Amino acid sequence: MFLSQEEWNIPKIGHAHSKSLIVTFRYFCLVIFVPIYILLSTLTSEGRKTIKERPERIKEVNKEIEAFGAKVLQQYSVLGRYDFVNIVEAPNNEAITRVSIELGSRGTVHIMSMPATPIDDFLAILKKQ
Repeated sequence: MFLSQEEWNIPKIGHAHSKSLIVTFRYFCLVIFVPIYILLSTLTSEGRKTIKERPERIKEVNKEIEAFGAKVLQQYSVLGRYDFVNIVEAPNNEAITRVSIELGSRGTVHIMSMPATPIDDFLAILKKQ
């Protein structure tokens, strides 16, 4: 059975409405989780030189990551084996693979990419056994 726009209480926005989106959220409470990845980055000597000369390059690369379909949520400079820890969201493994390959091919950084599972999801997986 199809209901009218008035029965759904959908406001008009010009000539377009998004009934299916509202129906989905109103009746099914659909929540879409975007996968989270941890990227551990180590600069090469060329990368260190670039950062020393142009520290703003870090933020420029973050914008490039968005152009590849991912988004940097948090970023930390760290001491030790790695230079940066990045918390990134991406729609799938393919997008994060593209980020790693594109950035790594420049010769300025080595990246280890790891999918991250929220702890509540991890516990739910364990309970299913």
